[in-house]
Amino acid sequence: MTLALDIFRALADATRLRIFSLLRSMELSVGELAQVLGQSQPRVSRHVKILCDAGLAERRKEGSWVFVALGRQAATQPVAAAIDLWTKAEPDHWAVADAARLAAVRADRAASAAQWFEGHADEWDAIRSLHVAEEQVEAAMAGVLGDGPLGSLIDIGTGTGRMLEVFGEQADSALGIDRSSEMLRLARAKLHDRPNTELRQADLYALPMADGAADVAILHHVLHFAQQPGAAIAEAARVLGPGGRLLIADFAPHDREDLRTRDAHTRLGFADEQIAGWFGNAGLAPARTETLKGGELTVTLWLGVKPGANLRQVPVTGVGTKIGKRVGAA
Repeated sequence: MTLALDIFRALADATRLRIFSLLRSMELSVGELAQVLGQSQPRVSRHVKILCDAGLAERRKEGSWVFVALGRQAATQPVAAAIDLWTKAEPDHWAVADAARLAAVRADRAASAAQWFEGHADEWDAIRSLHVAEEQVEAAMAGVLGDGPLGSLIDIGTGTGRMLEVFGEQADSALGIDRSSEMLRLARAKLHDRPNTELRQADLYALPMADGAADVAILHHVLHFAQQPGAAIAEAARVLGPGGRLLIADFAPHDREDLRTRDAHTRLGFADEQIAGWFGNAGLAPARTETLKGGELTVTLWLGVKPGANLRQVPVTGVGTKIGKRVGAA
């Protein structure tokens, strides 16, 4: 009864009911909640604290921003079901007004994302011009993962959330992590309508996931920024369950030293044997390698599989069809 009492006390306020309903639509910052509700941030923060204490919401700090999401399902699902039943009998005028303001928040996010990309377009285009088109990379990754269900997916270093956009619909649940709060804000603008998707600020060396909780992990153009690539692969392997798959998309060895000095690339690509060695140390079996040539840089896909069987996954067989020329030992 203690949980029920906490929940009913927390919801015994119109503002907190509105906050709960808004969080059912999307994860929002405290500032965005204040914008929708037309209240001050300190006041909204107090309401959010009460909801969090009751397990109905969760707070997460990203840089100078604090984001709020729904709490654990055991507490939120019964409340949501009851609210839906009550609002069918008597529509809530606040819900209509809040929905309109929420649409404005979404528009602000989209505008901010567009402005950021416009300001950084030259940087992105300069890198992309050096290798095969990203559409081909994504198609090759889709070929490796297959079109079946992916179970629990984690995209490590999600950036603007592109991998979640491409593969999220195949997953039961999808988690994107990134250290950059700016990148996560851009990803939220893109993925706000994906109910199975969560975005969190975290480090690739300390993933916010229990051992064996994921079925598929992706490192897409992330590893060349890592100071310790082997440790990043080991951490990704830790969160994979039996039969779990780690797909890495990154550059083959190259000598573009300017990428290190200009674009903060820590590593100038990776050889097959390097990745295979890190896979072995992490308890993963190399299952597939594909290369995509086109431009000065070669993109390579490496797939590692954790021993064991997972019936939710499509079996990985053989080395698969090569794209371009297979990278030889360097």
